[in-house]
Amino acid sequence: MIPGNRNAHPDAIPAEISEAGYRQLAEFRFRIRQFLHFSEEAARACHIEPQQHQLLLAIKGLPDGARPTVTALSHRLCLRHHSTVELINRLVEQGAVVRRHSDADHREVLIELTSCGEELLNQLSGLLLQELRFTGPALAVSLLAVVNQSIESRRRSQ
Repeated sequence: MIPGNRNAHPDAIPAEISEAGYRQLAEFRFRIRQFLHFSEEAARACHIEPQQHQLLLAIKGLPDGARPTVTALSHRLCLRHHSTVELINRLVEQGAVVRRHSDADHREVLIELTSCGEELLNQLSGLLLQELRFTGPALAVSLLAVVNQSIESRRRSQ
């Protein structure tokens, strides 16, 4: 079993990857990393760490019905509970988030954006959407090439 991929089975991995397949994977990885690098630098320019930005986005972008608990946020960020708590602590110190006890269950602590956090997230999200307008097409093309290569490889092996 491949870590982090619950659906993959070792037999599902193609026995041989072509040179073109490696180039496509490398290009896709490069495009992802290029966008992530931009995102990380944008966060630092706004005086927060990239993971803090991810936490702000995770809070604001939780699926409908999901509650902004440490557990839910840890899951969305793929972090351990204590790491998420540290990120929250730093954002509380900066005034970007607050902890609030749930009205329904006072034992439950919810993490919410402050107006400062909302403003910061809005600024960063605007920058990222602008960057995606520029780099998104190349990212999409590289993803499509990898997916098509995978589909073609699967067809050949059947």
